[in-house]
Amino acid sequence: MPQPPDALDAVAVRTWCSLALDALGREREAIDAINVYPVADGDTGTNLYLTVESAAAAVEAVFAAHETGTTVPAPADVVRAMAHGALIGARGNSGTILAQLLRGMAGVLAEAGDADHLSRALAEAAASARLAVAHPVEGTVLTVATAAAEGAGAAEPGAGLTAVAAAAYAGACAALARTPERLAVLGRAGVVDAGGQGLVTVLGALLEAVGGRAPAGPVLRVPGGTSGGTPPLTGACAEADPEGGPAFEVIYLLEASDEAVGRLRTRLDALGDCLVVVGGDGLWNVHVHVDDAGAAVEAGVEAGRPHRIRITHFAADRMRAHREPVLREPAQRAVVVVVPGDGLLGLCAEAGATTVLARPGEPPASGELVDAIRRAHAREVVLLPNDAELRHTAAAAAEQARAEGVRVALIPTRAAVQGIAALAVHEPGRGFDEDVVAMTAAAGATRYAELAVAERQSWTTAGICQAGDVLGLIDGDIAVIGDDVTGTARTVLDRMLSAGGELVTLVLGEEVPDALAGVLEEHVREGHLAVDTVIYRGGPRTTPLLIGVE
Repeated sequence: MPQPPDALDAVAVRTWCSLALDALGREREAIDAINVYPVADGDTGTNLYLTVESAAAAVEAVFAAHETGTTVPAPADVVRAMAHGALIGARGNSGTILAQLLRGMAGVLAEAGDADHLSRALAEAAASARLAVAHPVEGTVLTVATAAAEGAGAAEPGAGLTAVAAAAYAGACAALARTPERLAVLGRAGVVDAGGQGLVTVLGALLEAVGGRAPAGPVLRVPGGTSGGTPPLTGACAEADPEGGPAFEVIYLLEASDEAVGRLRTRLDALGDCLVVVGGDGLWNVHVHVDDAGAAVEAGVEAGRPHRIRITHFAADRMRAHREPVLREPAQRAVVVVVPGDGLLGLCAEAGATTVLARPGEPPASGELVDAIRRAHAREVVLLPNDAELRHTAAAAAEQARAEGVRVALIPTRAAVQGIAALAVHEPGRGFDEDVVAMTAAAGATRYAELAVAERQSWTTAGICQAGDVLGLIDGDIAVIGDDVTGTARTVLDRMLSAGGELVTLVLGEEVPDALAGVLEEHVREGHLAVDTVIYRGGPRTTPLLIGVE
């Protein structure tokens, strides 16, 4: 087992961001479900996921700029990118606070990433987050952040990085379990604070990144809600009510001076509640709940230059009012599909789908998927991500679109050939649920495979491969190691068809000769008389062949 790192270096921060994004993706719906404070709008998990997604994307951009094969970015550059990405992508109350927590940590970790600096970073994060909130309330993510810092600070003198991270995580977990005792609305609902649960998830990812093992940390619930319990705490949002409280959530990025932001805080605090202003160095993320959304935006205009303005109406149906054009005369139904190569764009567009291009190494973010759903101009949308790695991103996008009043069904297709199969049976004229069931069944009945070229020697589930070997992956696992594309493809087809099949779909990569299609079609015809073959060009440039068997 590899030794834990003694410092939070660039690679460890990158790993932390990736693990946090995966963990929030898994727990997003569960965190949304326990979101009762400050507004019970069921989106805290989604907002935290989108915030960390932006942070992770910023980190990946830094690494992409240093991909020389021998160098990695400076740790200071990576932690600052993480904080900046969270700041510009922060969503909701909890996401905005998380952005400030990461910013507070980055200021210290940019100096060094050892155990002492991690402990100091957590303390700075908790303190700066409290300063960012106009009226801090106990029993929230702020309480959990403070407990994490206190836990780290109480670690044994000379404790290593993993021990400090573990102490912070343990302190956060203990504080999270007590949040229903600190905030009456949580106790009555029988849940812990959703934002606090999200922070525990992020800290668990940090512990896994430095310690190599994921901690056990399920979403905590109090056994049964209480009718009385702790009296309500004083302070803004302590007893927020979506029916009796402010009507709108307003969020925007703001370019402004420190002095102007000070005046803005005072004005927004008088307009509404749940005010959180995070950032610095001329760039801020502003979050507030108000009845007069226009006045909140106008205050930002007077303070500096606001952009990325998002306004959410706290209605029962959670319809979102934003600054994009309103959909006019939408179609009844549309399909949004992610495609891995330019050549498949035309194929899917001809079938009536709205497409999102996924380039090699550049998967679409949730915002791109939401934009595509909006472009579809439909009341009902079927979303086909066509990649197992996009499942959390697609789920977050679907949740955002539902908040805007669009009925979205996410079919968890894991490969382009599954998406093609689903699209082939799509019938806009039948009922939505019936259509989704048929498309889901078609995708689920399609086994998928792809060919790839090994870049280096490596251990695989099929044995040791060398650089230049052709790998055959079936349902995501390496099953065949071959010397050339044609021979490997034949072997993969034979293995897949050994379990039966009626239709083979072949998608040739951009650089694969047309002759390969004829060879493989003949191979299928000779060995499996009742099986038909359809061939498309335009797969990913880096993937010689995609295969589907229905």
